[in-house]
Amino acid sequence: MNNTKIDWCDSTWNPVTGCLHGCEYCYARNIAERFGGEVTGKETVKRITVKDGSIIWDLEKPICKTDGKISPYPCGFIPTFHRYKLDEYRNKKGRNIFVCSMADLFGDWVPDSWLDEVFAACKKAPQHNYLFLTKNPKRYVELINNTDFFVKSTNNMWFGYSYTDKHSKTWWNPDYNIFISVEPILEPIEAPKCKWLIVGAETGKRKDRVIPERKWIEHIVESCRNNKIPVFMKSSLAPIWGDPLIQEFPEELKRK
Repeated sequence: MNNTKIDWCDSTWNPVTGCLHGCEYCYARNIAERFGGEVTGKETVKRITVKDGSIIWDLEKPICKTDGKISPYPCGFIPTFHRYKLDEYRNKKGRNIFVCSMADLFGDWVPDSWLDEVFAACKKAPQHNYLFLTKNPKRYVELINNTDFFVKSTNNMWFGYSYTDKHSKTWWNPDYNIFISVEPILEPIEAPKCKWLIVGAETGKRKDRVIPERKWIEHIVESCRNNKIPVFMKSSLAPIWGDPLIQEFPEELKRK
């Protein structure tokens, strides 16, 4: 369980960590590789080979470092199911929770069984709002069409996807709470149809880091206004936009 510096949620929850997308601007990879790498083969850990030959890990209990502290990313950035974290929020006060801030829970390599267990944990703690985010929105569509565990029209679940440039895939279904994360914004874009839009600039010190122009942000805001979409500017836009930032929430997610 984690409090967070992410300004559009109250907490982050990472029952799954790691990702295989390989995005060059990924902040999570740097964190996981910096603080990870403790698996020795002696712990309660299950090694799984997925259909494309990639390796993922399933941990029954936390792994401790030599100093006795729990290793948050014992497998580095290799996709890992920390099943001992499933009940972290069951008895906590309701909040907006970003699920798997250190992973893509809907990557093609993630087994349906992992998703099933995460959703089951969410159902046991209905006092929270759960915000999911993926770079692979087609997995949402596949789950809706082919499984019975994907929760339809559940007001406390928000399904987000990343949209960074004109080549990004879009998804809309009126039966679901859909939000979009335009981060990092890599070029001028129109705001796709959604119930909430988050926009931010690339952070970090990557050599080819894209610094957005103010007019890109202005265009997104205008597009959102025209379509009555709440827009939330991340703090990374402050040097470009100035103060105050626009930080709007949908009614269902407004902090009490």
